Amino acid sequence: MSLRKLPEAKVIQRPKNWHFDAPSDVLARWAERPLAADEDSDNSISMFDVIGEDFWTGGGVTAKRISAALRAIGKKDVTVKINSPGGDMFEGIAIYNLLREHPAKVTVQVMGWAASAASIIAMAGDEIRMGLGTFMMVHNAWGLVIGNRHDMREAADLFDGFDAAIADIYEARTALKRSEIEKLMDAETFMGPSEAVAKGFADIVDDGLEAKDAAAASHQSIHAKRRLDALLAQTGVPRSERRRMLREATGGMHDAAPTVKHDADLDVAAVQRLIATIRS
Repeated sequence: MSLRKLPEAKVIQRPKNWHFDAPSDVLARWAERPLAADEDSDNSISMFDVIGEDFWTGGGVTAKRISAALRAIGKKDVTVKINSPGGDMFEGIAIYNLLREHPAKVTVQVMGWAASAASIIAMAGDEIRMGLGTFMMVHNAWGLVIGNRHDMREAADLFDGFDAAIADIYEARTALKRSEIEKLMDAETFMGPSEAVAKGFADIVDDGLEAKDAAAASHQSIHAKRRLDALLAQTGVPRSERRRMLREATGGMHDAAPTVKHDADLDVAAVQRLIATIRS
């Protein structure tokens, strides 16, 4: 199994009325500077997207995709390159378990952001390397629950369990005291490479790690939409409602993949009016 003998993360049942989301502030910063992911090689996997299925591209980093990649790599060392704002905690825990079970060395390279669910995945690395100017971010479980007061009370208990499962992973990898990890999660902590190494969330500051800026126009369009999505999220609009509003602003369409072209594109003015209305 893992060379570090990391514990298997507890598999938690996904609540029926729970919706995942990446933290809005991280999503906004991540979308400001899209990075170009290298093509996956014979022994590398790139995670340069949200964790879970991605509305904008039809892609996203899913356990199904990572499982297929690991099967193709076989019993060889693997390098996992990460630049992600996080997303679906359940997918993140599933991917952590997949990497933990890989029979050879797992090297994690943080190329930009390893935030939220992406930081959980990073913990599966036998060696975690962070490039200059990169960040690791940890926080309590994040999501939206819809329902009545009974659902909300039940959700609070569920989130206590989610937080405990996440803290278990951080505690096993960092060897920090549980109380210290809980404080970091409560404070929604951003760590640069040196701090992450000092706290045990990473092993090496690698100034040779560098990802290139994404330049393709299609990628720029997607990231522009993500920035607007993040702005709406910061106003408190739920994820499902943001998707509906942005579909209307794009004529009811979104990019199924970076190479797909649509007649309708993002009406920035329309979205800005929506944001202004919400903020007023």
